Amino acid sequence: MVLVLNGVLQEDCPPDSRALYLNHPVYRDTAAQLLSVPNKVIGPVGLLYVLQRELAVTVPHDKNVNVLGSDDVTTCLIVVVRHSGSGAVALAHLDGSGIDEAVCTMIQRVQDLALGYQEGRIEVQLVGGFTDAHSYSEDIFFSIMSSFHKHPVEIDLTLACLGELNTTLRGGIPWPIIYGIGINTKTGDIFPATFPDKGPGQPLRLARHLTGIPQVLDIYDCSLGLLQIAPFNYEPLRGVDLWLEQTDEFILQQLSTSPEVQPPHFVMQIRAALKYIQDNQFPAITVFRDNRPHYFRRDEHTGLWSPVR
Repeated sequence: MVLVLNGVLQEDCPPDSRALYLNHPVYRDTAAQLLSVPNKVIGPVGLLYVLQRELAVTVPHDKNVNVLGSDDVTTCLIVVVRHSGSGAVALAHLDGSGIDEAVCTMIQRVQDLALGYQEGRIEVQLVGGFTDAHSYSEDIFFSIMSSFHKHPVEIDLTLACLGELNTTLRGGIPWPIIYGIGINTKTGDIFPATFPDKGPGQPLRLARHLTGIPQVLDIYDCSLGLLQIAPFNYEPLRGVDLWLEQTDEFILQQLSTSPEVQPPHFVMQIRAALKYIQDNQFPAITVFRDNRPHYFRRDEHTGLWSPVR
């Protein structure tokens, strides 16, 4: 009983986004405010990009990160957890897997970084998802809300822009309005955003969920300024050669929860990840030698992430 909606401690978790908006119209207003903000195209300098099944946590005085962000969200949800006093903030891109563990990690990391700040509350903001035909977004919304609700810390929901409020019709087909967001780590301001550059090691990072690894990976150590891809392993993916021989349309239909509304680069990214899996069938041996993570540090001259050798 620790979820706070519109300032009131809740006994029950809302069953879906429609019930949330019906019982707490203030969330319609805050969602409308976000939807009225123009979309920004954010470059790679100062950006920490979070892929699907990843999370990252930082603080306002982190000199390496000005914006935390994620996009390409259709049925997934972006979750932001922030301590209003310290400004410590976590962002995750969740697809339904590993939610309980991710929520615990986000809250714990933000609490640890907020130690010493007497004032402030833990706030959560949810953006993404839409009224998809299979209600995938609603299932993820309920799982996320349930995870926060059973956590022993009071959590203030301050923004929920999802479901019917994040849906528009094009040719009779529901589409998401906002596909991604960024958060200014200095001010806490959230805005709709697109990220042409999604950071280093994208095919390797996408290979995690394509091969069925459910955990949400924490990809950043703000105390060291290191982006990190922790070691993981998967069994050789049977049929990967066959997958790569298929048409773009086949891959789109088979490997997306929302093929009608995917951004145009979706299939290209999936192909790159499948090719990576094909070339690295035993990542514990060929990718993560000696069980070492891949580390990247912000280059002082270019502002881009560069590998730590």
